[in-house]
Amino acid sequence: MSANTSVRVIIAGGGIGGLALAHGLRKAGIDVAVYERDRHRTDRLQGFRIHISPRGSRALHELLPEQLYRAFVAHSNPVESEFGFGFATERMSTLLELDRETIEGNPTDDVDRNFGVSRITLRQVLLSDLDDVVHYDKAITGYTQLPDGRVEARFADGTTALGDVLVGADGGTSRVRAQLLPHAQRVDTGIVAIGGKYMLTEQSRRRLAPRLQIAPVSVIPPKSCGMFVAPHEFGAAGADSGTIGGNDGAAQLYPGALFDNTRPYVLWSYAAKRIDYPADLEALGPRELQDLADRLTADWSPQLRELITGCDTDTVTLLPIRTSVPVAPWETTNVTLLGDAIHSMTPFRGIGANIALRDAHVLTGALTAAARGERPLLEALHDYETQMIGYGFAAVRASLQAAEQTVSDSRVSRTMARTVFRLAGALPPLKRKMFGGMGSEPEPAEI
Repeated sequence: MSANTSVRVIIAGGGIGGLALAHGLRKAGIDVAVYERDRHRTDRLQGFRIHISPRGSRALHELLPEQLYRAFVAHSNPVESEFGFGFATERMSTLLELDRETIEGNPTDDVDRNFGVSRITLRQVLLSDLDDVVHYDKAITGYTQLPDGRVEARFADGTTALGDVLVGADGGTSRVRAQLLPHAQRVDTGIVAIGGKYMLTEQSRRRLAPRLQIAPVSVIPPKSCGMFVAPHEFGAAGADSGTIGGNDGAAQLYPGALFDNTRPYVLWSYAAKRIDYPADLEALGPRELQDLADRLTADWSPQLRELITGCDTDTVTLLPIRTSVPVAPWETTNVTLLGDAIHSMTPFRGIGANIALRDAHVLTGALTAAARGERPLLEALHDYETQMIGYGFAAVRASLQAAEQTVSDSRVSRTMARTVFRLAGALPPLKRKMFGGMGSEPEPAEI
């Protein structure tokens, strides 16, 4: 059933949440336009993997046209092997292995699943069929709420856009949030990660431990740091096939492994407190960061160090970890927020993209109900914001807790964690109780 197209929605930001919302609204027959600050569709297409949880895949299934959801599945890596997620020591001694059934139960279809997908590919999927919706080189600078109930968005190029609703989906440095909630903060956690891509070739596969090429592993050393390792295989569906699954012109604009979207790789990320790094950390280039990570893991297993020393230097990146500070509910207007624009979080639970997709799903339902005359617009938006604040900031707190645990100074707590993992590995019922549904998003009651 189509909605009343007299309701026009403006989305500031063409990231994962904003584009997913645009698909959902257009599917419901609602007039929508996305204003994206990037000048081209291939801007900022760094090729790292993203975890999509069962809730995230369900949201994508509901929001996308069927053929685009099928394209997402075809170009993603579901958890299929006996290894779904592992925990190991810095000497590569296994602490715990979680299989697919433990992580996600026994799904009967390709919807409620965990997937690993290239960020480039996911963006290609989300941009598909939106050529008449997405407007590039439109960085929002602010908005004005008009006397007639509409909202006018202003852009850096001097143009404006009118709508009945403005959704700020413009990321962690959101200009919409800065005007709507000037008191809302996004802060540095004091944690910094160094990450890179180890490209998988016939030769490099022989040098790298087979386990590191199969499924993600979280490395738990006895001291205040940690490493996350995640392989990404493209397979037959990952070959360049036009607009989805290949480089989409990015390789020509940005040559190098960082933007490559066809060759398999293993992502690695070493995290520690800023005080444990040299003072000139931000001034270091890729080669210097790679050498630093090598020195910091000098007593680790050669299998893990191979990821660092053998990775493509051009992909080595410094990642300061930031998080939003939860805010109290605010008075609902026809301007609202979505994704990182309101609840940006650390990457340590791997749930940020899924929370943004959940936002898009819930907000699509609210706006569709309003457009059909089933609920007053502000009432529908208030309901969305109430839900989003609850589960969104629950995820913020959970991801921050995971980040702090990763770099904890307490040897006692780290030793206990390693003991618990080993115990869970030996007792399947305990493993299922502790880790069933791992990777899903926490609800407010869990925090």
